[in-house]
Parts: sequence; structure tokens; C-alpha cells
Amino acid sequence: MLEVRRLRLLAEFARRGSIAATAAALGYTPSAVSQQLAALEREAHVPLLDRTARSAELTDAGRRLAARAEEILSLVETAEAELSAQADTPTGRVVVTAFPTAAVAFAPALAHSLGAHPGLTFVLRQTRPGDGVRQVQNGEVDIALIDDWTGKVPDQSPAVLEFFHLRRDPLVLVVPAGHPMSDPDRPVDLQQLREEPWMAAPPGEPSRQAVERLLDTVGGARPVPWEFEGLHTILSLVARGIGITAVPALALAAGDQGVAVRRIPECTLAREVYAVTRRASVRRPSVAVTLRAIYAAARDAQPAAPPA
Repeated sequence: MLEVRRLRLLAEFARRGSIAATAAALGYTPSAVSQQLAALEREAHVPLLDRTARSAELTDAGRRLAARAEEILSLVETAEAELSAQADTPTGRVVVTAFPTAAVAFAPALAHSLGAHPGLTFVLRQTRPGDGVRQVQNGEVDIALIDDWTGKVPDQSPAVLEFFHLRRDPLVLVVPAGHPMSDPDRPVDLQQLREEPWMAAPPGEPSRQAVERLLDTVGGARPVPWEFEGLHTILSLVARGIGITAVPALALAAGDQGVAVRRIPECTLAREVYAVTRRASVRRPSVAVTLRAIYAAARDAQPAAPPA
């Protein structure tokens, strides 16, 4: 009889490609992972890994079983969800991971809404871009809040995942409160701002790419003189008059003081915000009530509408 816990390890190994990476993802030691995979081989009566002194890779039998393991794990989760759905009261632990601006913007509403369910333990973690989908697929978290600047993430993700669109988050201009462009009666002219000290995230970050694409529409700007990790750090520096920036509007949901926010005429740059979970999890009362709370938080986390 194949043990489900070991099948989960095999499926994770197939995704990660190494025992060390599998161990790091699941919080085990490499030795423990190796021992459990060896035990699975004994249960299966066939070699599943081709081991060398430095590495290991799946055999043909290992690849076939890893594919079946994904199906088995999904069926197990579906069965658990069906049993859980028999209870009307959400209970247990729900882990949500979010990109930083969503975590800051949604946390107050989520804490208030989910506080009405005393049997529910809610955990909200921040994650790096691109990690949320993987964490949900691997079962590390129940729900991920992700942002997508490409419009392709839902279509390119595994079928076991379900995406719920929460909102469109447009790019807006942010300047110090005393900046000439803070005057709502003055039209926003990016051409006039080309020589301003722009601040942005490091190269490669999606928000940085959006700023570069924005400035390309007016012939580009001088190299960004200031690069900082975290949009909230950038906004705090704008408030101190150090420079200007363009960020997704959701980054301002916390109500940053000392800045003026302006819509950017004819700008279509925006990110889509989604909640993603495993399809089999949606029927669990704890996940369902958390998804409803996330919908409400996304609806209510509206920064003040910037003047045109």
C-alpha cells in the first residue's frame, strides 16, 4: 500500500528536481526526504529515483507515479473538503499568502471580518512575486493573493487551481504634496516630468518595468537615480520630497500622508489582482468564508480617487 504522505514527497520532488530543494520547501531535512522516498520505492517494488553521488532524478516509473500522485492528492483533498462541507461552521487553520501591498491593504478588513468566526485560525503571510501560485499548488498555503501584469497567469497555470478576479489596479502618479503637479487643476504632463528625480523598485521588478514603459511613452527619462525595495518605502520618500514615482493605486490604500496622487491620462498600464486556491479546497467552509472576506476587502480597499 502506497502511503499518501510519501506520494506528496514524490510529487514535490518532481516539481523541485532535487532532494535538497524538496526538503527546503517542505521543512524537512534532506536525509529525511531521502529516507521517505526510499521507503516509497520499497512500497512500490520498483526504483523511482536514479541516484548518483551528487544528484538524483526520477526514473520512468518515478515520473509515472509522480503524475498519478498529483491526481491522488487532489482526490484526497476533494474528499476532505466534502467531509468538511458537512459542517456549517468554519473551523481550523487557513493560511493566506499575499504580495506586500495586498497584505497591507486587505489585512484590517480581513481581521475584522474573520474575527466573527472564533473557530477559525487565520494566518496571513507576505510572499515574493511569483511564489504564490507555486505555494498554493504545493499545498503550502490555502489561498494566495497574486498580482499579474501580463494578463496570462491564470491561463498558464495548472488546471487544479482556480482563480478569482478581485480588482484591476491601475498605475498612478505620486508626487510630494507641495509639488507643482500636485495641483488638481493642473493637467498631468509626463513630458514635463522627464527630468524629475524618479524613484522605482530595482530592475526586473514588475512595478519598475511598468514605470519604464510609462516613461517610454514620452521618449524615456534619465536613469532612475533611486532604487528601493518595497513600494511603501518609495512612497515614504516621496512624502519627504526626495523624488516622484508611479505605483499601482492599491499601494496607497493605507492612506500615505504628504503625497498627492494623480491619474495619468491615457495610461492603460495596470495589474490584475487575483485570489487563487486549489479547486478541491473551495468547498471547505473555512476557505469559502475566507474567500468571501477577501472579496469584501478588495472591494473596500479603495484609495481616495486621484484627480485627473
